[in-house]
Amino acid sequence: MLIYNARLVLEHEILHGSMRIQDGRIAKISGDDIVPERQELTLDADGAYVMPGVVDLHTHGAGGFDFMDGAVSDIINAAAALARHGTTTCLPTTLTSSDDDLFRFLRNFKEAVANESDDVVARMPGVHLEGPYFDMVEKGAQDPRYIRQPTKSHYSKILEIADGSILRWSLAPELEGSMELIDTLSERGILVSGAHTAATYADVKQACEHGMRLLTHFYSGMSTITRHGGFRVLGAVESGYLIDDLYVELISDGMHLPPELLELIFKCKPHDRITVCSDSMRGAGSADGPSILGPKNNGTAVVIEDGIAKMPDRTCFAGSVATGDRLIRTLHTVLGLELDEIARIASLQPARLIGMDQEIGSIAVGKKADLVIYDDDITIQNVFIDGKCV
Repeated sequence: MLIYNARLVLEHEILHGSMRIQDGRIAKISGDDIVPERQELTLDADGAYVMPGVVDLHTHGAGGFDFMDGAVSDIINAAAALARHGTTTCLPTTLTSSDDDLFRFLRNFKEAVANESDDVVARMPGVHLEGPYFDMVEKGAQDPRYIRQPTKSHYSKILEIADGSILRWSLAPELEGSMELIDTLSERGILVSGAHTAATYADVKQACEHGMRLLTHFYSGMSTITRHGGFRVLGAVESGYLIDDLYVELISDGMHLPPELLELIFKCKPHDRITVCSDSMRGAGSADGPSILGPKNNGTAVVIEDGIAKMPDRTCFAGSVATGDRLIRTLHTVLGLELDEIARIASLQPARLIGMDQEIGSIAVGKKADLVIYDDDITIQNVFIDGKCV
């Protein structure tokens, strides 16, 4: 397949030119017109942007489906909905739940990725466990019935059932037993992320020394400066700024982090240590109205309005309904970032965090043809995964 007359958003530039896709990978990139081969399928992009697909390391669902709803088809349907909105790779993400629900999800996930279908869905290289090892002080929307301390017997069982499918685990590093868990996960190559945490700077620094590399949904569900005996003690938020190598993950829906706060983060944090995620619930890509946060049989009633999910009494947010294209649009229109930098933040850097940046995350010869075509308003025209049109 040949895509021509396109603005190709490469890693460090936007090139007006053409690209050839062969066997699901990018075979050639040129600033000139590439001569079509005999009977080659061609697509005139008409000057539109071609970007790498969003790599979302934190999403709970979309299109009316939650990854933990309980059936293999729910996982596939959620991944299909994400793909339609520009996310070409995702880590299906859990909420703190009963062991039975968690183990069912892990078994369903393995079956879902083994499923061969003609449907083109977002790539799912592994899963992200959000919980259950959190601090009750910063539990947010996590179900307090299932929050617990990490014990070797418990997480060893999870790792056994997951059988290598866990690529990321979010936890509170200040809990007793967390350092041993971080050591175990780091040895297995699992990305460790601090989340729903009341950690101090000392806790975060120690966790980073043991292998923690990321802070989950920066500012949401995490500690800030407190006073102990009159002395100010830094929290997880300040740690994200002070520790240069620590990545921070932003929900760039324009709601969880208002424009001024996004500006502050991008002013103070090295841009190569920022990633974005949707943290989307089932309502992503759906119409406004009543919805459920978490599994449909055991979740929390919420209402979707004004571009976000809220608790029914409207006292607080209940979840994100962002989609991949919305993440890109917010960074471009609200912050004014150039699209090549946005591609690094939304695609390449998350791919790097899970060790997949040689395969996905940017437009480069040899990489998988996971592409999204946007018009000037960052509205999706086409999505391709492995060169196949979504």
